[in-house]
Amino acid sequence: MHRPLLVSDDPALLEEVVDLAAELALDLDIASGPDAARHRYPSAPLVLIGDEAAPACARARLPERRGVLLVSRSQGMDRLAALAEAVGADHIVRFPDGVGYLVRRLVRLSSDAAVATAARGRVLAVVGGRGGAGATVLAAGLAVTAGNVGLRSLLVDADPLGGGADLVLGWEDVAGLRWPALSATSGAVHPPTLVGALPSRGDVAVLSCDRNAPGGLPHEAMATALDAGSRGRDLVVADLPRRLDDAAVLALRAADRVLLVVPAELRACVAAARVAATLTPHTDALHLVVRGPAPGRLRTRHIARSLGLPLAGTLRAEPGLPRRLEHGEPPAAGGRGPLAGLCRRILEDVGLGSGDGLGKGDGLGSGRGAAA
Repeated sequence: MHRPLLVSDDPALLEEVVDLAAELALDLDIASGPDAARHRYPSAPLVLIGDEAAPACARARLPERRGVLLVSRSQGMDRLAALAEAVGADHIVRFPDGVGYLVRRLVRLSSDAAVATAARGRVLAVVGGRGGAGATVLAAGLAVTAGNVGLRSLLVDADPLGGGADLVLGWEDVAGLRWPALSATSGAVHPPTLVGALPSRGDVAVLSCDRNAPGGLPHEAMATALDAGSRGRDLVVADLPRRLDDAAVLALRAADRVLLVVPAELRACVAAARVAATLTPHTDALHLVVRGPAPGRLRTRHIARSLGLPLAGTLRAEPGLPRRLEHGEPPAAGGRGPLAGLCRRILEDVGLGSGDGLGKGDGLGSGRGAAA
């Protein structure tokens, strides 16, 4: 869970804000200036910038974002208004007069954090290190493997330029709600109502893009899907694009683990390094999945070391998998083979499943009918 970020090196101001947060049992991240704050700045749920640090933050051109407050022990409103505009602050909090407003903002965060940690499903995000890396197949395999053992899973297709997660499952003809219909809704959605409206089989549901209605995914629709999915399912798996939009960033921040899929090829590793650089400002849970074969004999440990990422697993080549996908069989549906084995290990690593019964299969079957 990301924490509010306080950017200040004023001891008196630090003491005021830290004591206030402590009374609410809310932890803060503290940075003395913009350089120390830059990594955490985009993903913090709320940013507090001390007036003494504001000029340096303005010069550093930190990313534009909402949820920035300028905090000060000064009463010079003209000066503070200019500083607030320079850093893009939504509100000015002056001690002691503005403490009530700051308390309300922090109480809201504390409440949100308590809700987020209570009995919610795990969220995994999967990203390809390059095009065709196999991220969508892994994402679908994770959702199917969870469903194989009675865990309720939701596969969220967040790549509007992809082929569609329902196609990978072989469910393109299964009726149900797709992204355009969800994007047209507003307000909170009752989790069982949303999940019940999606294409599903057994314990697996999918929220897929609509190939007949291209377009980006609204940030608000992604928030609705992640909230309803994590409250109504044991596992949410988000298949993300390499080029991040606001919806993808939201999914990254919500994910308990982010899996970067990288083929064991030199050019793929170079591309993956660039992708990883775009992901790390939004998550501290990035892990690597290396996919074989390795035509140049690149070793998994060397790839992990070069990218500086912990290894979540290795996916060995599975010669029969492309044919099964073409015939409409969901990835890992039979519970056997390298993909199913990797999915089991990943689920166990995030606390889902102990291995007992994993891989038995649930008869999800084919959406198109497998050839004899």
